[in-house]
Amino acid sequence: MPVEVDLHLHTTESDGRLTPAELVKLVAERGLKVVAITDHDITDALEPAWETAKSYPQLTIIPGIELSTDIPGSEIHILGYYIDYKNKDLQAKLQWFRDSRIGRAKQMVDKLGELGFPVDWDRVKEIAGEGTIGRPHIAHAMVEKGYVSVPKEAFNKFIGNNGPAYSQRVKQTPEEAIELIINAGGVPVMAHPSYVNNLNEVLPKLKEAGLKGMEVHYAEYDQATRNKLGKTAAKYGLLTCGGSDYHAFGVPGEHEPGEAGPPMKVAEAIKELATSVK
Repeated sequence: MPVEVDLHLHTTESDGRLTPAELVKLVAERGLKVVAITDHDITDALEPAWETAKSYPQLTIIPGIELSTDIPGSEIHILGYYIDYKNKDLQAKLQWFRDSRIGRAKQMVDKLGELGFPVDWDRVKEIAGEGTIGRPHIAHAMVEKGYVSVPKEAFNKFIGNNGPAYSQRVKQTPEEAIELIINAGGVPVMAHPSYVNNLNEVLPKLKEAGLKGMEVHYAEYDQATRNKLGKTAAKYGLLTCGGSDYHAFGVPGEHEPGEAGPPMKVAEAIKELATSVK
């Protein structure tokens, strides 16, 4: 069966490299029917995406978000679907997160300089453009300088959670992120759960907090991993979501829209959950 659903996509409004209009055109050309734009801490891509989507009536765009959270020894990303992006409390919190990202990014650039890998802060801002500055923009600047060959190497060696240039951001717990999404009328889902330490200890607590799904049909996962996570999702009564996590980085091996995603029935179930709480 061809993939018709992708619930994890990024644009230039956060750390993606395609504008909202470019992304919409791409997913429509790939034959996708339902997609979610899930930029980090910002929803500014939604209105231009919907405007472009008027030319593609077969395409449904779910308003989404991706939030970073922390637990001891690990990081958890929470996706929110069908959020009320005009919710004032949500937007105030997202602005706070974005402001904190700028200071954090500057600290990491400073640390890289101290380590002997200077990166120009103005260049990082240029790469980010109008989007929220994040670690991927620093990683791309490092690729340009020749310090690493691909952005992932920058994370692995320098700016990942245990890297020598890492700097902590403003912290929130996954329970707080779930509450924020629910209060904005959205459906909370755990992103890339295989990256989470002690997953089976974490899931019951997050399920109780209101978590409704977890990514299983994720582009980075092989079939064995998907099978294992699918069983975990069933154990806790969670929807099996997923997508490409596409950023348009243009690096070798990058997964693109249309390569991975859940069945249409999962998208329909998410919509039903969102409708039931509004």
